[in-house]
Amino acid sequence: MNTKFDFGPESGERIVYVRPIAVADLPEEIRRQAAGLETLYAVHAEDGERLALVRDRALAFVIARQNDLAPVNAH
Repeated sequence: MNTKFDFGPESGERIVYVRPIAVADLPEEIRRQAAGLETLYAVHAEDGERLALVRDRALAFVIARQNDLAPVNAH
């Protein structure tokens, strides 16, 4: 049971991370656009770059998949 397995990029999937972000932690301009929401969902690349900021988790997953990305939850 001591076999190494490489979960590296050979899988061909480009992973992105979806995580909730408190609107209160965002810049004022984005808070105004959030129209009373308390939480938005960010889609981040593996290197941490924010790719998108959307209204709900389901939309974040749809957008990722439409762009041939493999979304996973991040907390």
